[in-house]
Order: sequence, then structure tokens, then C-alpha cells
Amino acid sequence: MNTEKIMARMQRTGVLAVLVVDRAEDAVPLARALLAGGVDIMELTLRTPVAVEALRRIVGEVPEMLAGMGTVLTPQQVQEVQAAGAAFGVAPGTNPRVIQAAAAAGLPFAPGVVTPTDIEHAVECGCRLLKFFPAETSGGLKHLKYMAAPFAHLNVRFIPLGGLDLTNLEKYLGDPLIQAVGGSWLAPRELIKQQAWQRITDNARQAMQLVQRVRPGGAQ
Repeated sequence: MNTEKIMARMQRTGVLAVLVVDRAEDAVPLARALLAGGVDIMELTLRTPVAVEALRRIVGEVPEMLAGMGTVLTPQQVQEVQAAGAAFGVAPGTNPRVIQAAAAAGLPFAPGVVTPTDIEHAVECGCRLLKFFPAETSGGLKHLKYMAAPFAHLNVRFIPLGGLDLTNLEKYLGDPLIQAVGGSWLAPRELIKQQAWQRITDNARQAMQLVQRVRPGGAQ
């Protein structure tokens, strides 16, 4: 799936689950719990030794889920996650070497930005979908609007993450700069460890109800 199709899917769904998985066996029931609540995009983070195996299992057993990999920090990791079937990659910062490796591999990639200089570097590397991180502690949507204004003519879009939850989700989703919102609150690490699949489904359903309210005709 190319970047344009992924962006269209993100625009429609509105929320992508950002996840830390400690046991590979939790990956498939986790993906199915999110799907049951209507969330069909996830970013597994490369913060645990089982992350790549978790991705493989989801890609193989839950094809309805659009599964990408986050915390991609090196060119070697780009190769690893692409080989495991990642639909896209995400990074917390803007590392030209990693972005270039993703482009060479044909892996849609969203680097992290928090300053205009970050955006300039990302745009120079050919990126138009960017992760705004950490969002709330960096000034939130107000900061993003000012920061992004000089690049508006380039159709740059953002995935904010960091300090977002149901209390401020609507504010972000209603702004045209936002492609989708990253949600680590949908399935916190502890809920995954507890295998609290119904609670995760309920969280996903709440988020998708809000998406439908803010973006009618989007999430179904």
C-alpha cells in the first residue's frame, strides 16, 4: 500500500492505536480487540524484543488490520520491519539516513517533528505525512498551527501523539492539518499485559464514535 492510500485510510479511520507489546502471543487478540471497536490501523513500537514477531503474527493472521511499526531509529530496522510486513514506518524524530533508507525500500514513512526545522528536513527528504511528537507538551494544536503555516502550500499533514486522549481528541480531529491522531490510551501496556481485550474494544469504540461525530461519513 502506497503513502497516498495509507493517508486516505488514516483520514477515514481518524485514530491509530500506538502499542507496546511484551508478549508475541498477545498480538493477534490485541489486533482483533481493536478491530472489534472499529480501529483498523495500528503502530507497534520497537520498544520490546518481541515487537517484530508481534507484527509478523498480525500481518499473517489479521490482514484486515493495517499494521505499521514505530520507533524505527536505524536503516537496519527499516529493512527488518519491511521484511516482517510493516505497511508503514514511524519515527520519533527526523533522521535523514532512516528516511532515505525507507524511501529506498519503498516503505511509507512518517518521521517525527516538533520544530519548523524538523519539517524542513522531512520535506526535503520527500515526506508529507509527519508525526507531531510530543504534541501536548510542545504546545499542542496551537503550536502546530503556527509551526505548519509556512508549509501549508505543500499539503503537509500530521499525526499528533503524546498527551492525547478522549478529552482533547475532538479538538485535533477537527483541524484540517490532522490526518489521524495517535492513541496510546486505546490499549495501554498494562491493559495488554492483563489481556483486557474487552476494555480495549470499549476504548476503541468510544474513540471511533467520537471520530464519526467530528468527521461524518469517515469512520464506519
